Amino acid sequence: MLKLLLCLFSAVLIAVLMLHLRQQRLELNHQANLLHNQIEAQQARLWNQQLQIAVYTAPNAISKTVGDHALRLVPQSPARAKVINWMDTRVDHAAAEPPTD
Repeated sequence: MLKLLLCLFSAVLIAVLMLHLRQQRLELNHQANLLHNQIEAQQARLWNQQLQIAVYTAPNAISKTVGDHALRLVPQSPARAKVINWMDTRVDHAAAEPPTD
């Protein structure tokens, strides 16, 4: 009789522990889903901000803004780079010396 009561008590205890673990798993899944939804919302907000930046920095939008504000801007062309052969040990003295006034 004692063994039967001990087995019955152990089975009830294991059942209660299993239910508790199941409840914890459900709560953790719920928290993970909430965090996932927050991440998706932040990602959507980031994508919207990137889209707005792309719209405002598009070349036609910039030229329209410059035209609307009557800004007299001149496009700058990059300085031409001199091609230097790495085997050439001669130094271009005109480019190496600073200009004197």
